[in-house]
Amino acid sequence: MTQLNFIEQGKRVLDIERQALTEIVQYLDENFNRACQLMYQCHGRIIVVGMGKSGHIGNKIAATLASTGTPAFFVHPGEASHGDLGMITRDDVVMLLSNSGETSEVLNIIPVIKRIGAKMIAMTGNPASSMAKWADAHVCIKVSQEACPLGLAPTASTTATLAMGDAIAVALLETRGFTADDFALSHPGGSLGKRLLLCLKDIMHSGDATPIINDKQCIKDALIEMSAKGLGMTAIVDDNNQLAGLFTDGDLRRILEQRVDIHSTLISTVMTRSCTTATADMLAAEALNIMENKRINGLIVIDDNQHPIGALNMQDLLKAGVL
Repeated sequence: MTQLNFIEQGKRVLDIERQALTEIVQYLDENFNRACQLMYQCHGRIIVVGMGKSGHIGNKIAATLASTGTPAFFVHPGEASHGDLGMITRDDVVMLLSNSGETSEVLNIIPVIKRIGAKMIAMTGNPASSMAKWADAHVCIKVSQEACPLGLAPTASTTATLAMGDAIAVALLETRGFTADDFALSHPGGSLGKRLLLCLKDIMHSGDATPIINDKQCIKDALIEMSAKGLGMTAIVDDNNQLAGLFTDGDLRRILEQRVDIHSTLISTVMTRSCTTATADMLAAEALNIMENKRINGLIVIDDNQHPIGALNMQDLLKAGVL
């Protein structure tokens, strides 16, 4: 087979699977709505069950649900018949996956699920199948043909099932008001989680690196401190080391236009008194939102006694991957 044949065969497969996705749009109907309602109202977990290729797809659907605000896990039907049915309670919703709707390993556990009292959702390609009839809701994933030329290997049908599972998961995500912060809580090891769960205490300049001068000092002293610390600002404190104000590069430009004597003018006369501050436990993502909304380039971090304990600017958020 030539390289051209490989490419043409690949295009044929993708065309068939693309068509399959187009076909299943019609099944986003009241049955789909009913299935989503059952899962949304579930007080337990979503248990996804499937055999063979449907099982592999079920594993992914369960993982997607779990990471987007709907607690779920996968149970193999063979293992379910040998003890794992004990994982299912009456508060759960069981999602059964089978293209034919007649997979024996799945059918065998339905009477027990019925007896337990858990609700059932069937996702099959046959609305007249046993699973479809016995389920509390049936979501159809019927496709006109498989991409496999023999019509044997599940291809377009598994793609359709996976896509329908994504449709359910995202519909539930949006209904629950699931946020990026919620997503980060279940992905603490990922780059998104690291960014979203980062606190200011993890990235702020603290100790001797914090730009601070006393309000009895002059503008010249503020400029020296700002140059030494390199954050484009300095905190101004009173004799009790409490934050009295802030002086920034922007403030400097404004006073230079007024021809103020930087050697004799006290910083307290030109500083910004009502400045925006942050706390060490504030999420970096929250600090970014504050800085963007207020159109400022930096924040002074204070403790419960209004003492400056750190500082950061947009460059620090950029380096941390928050921006």
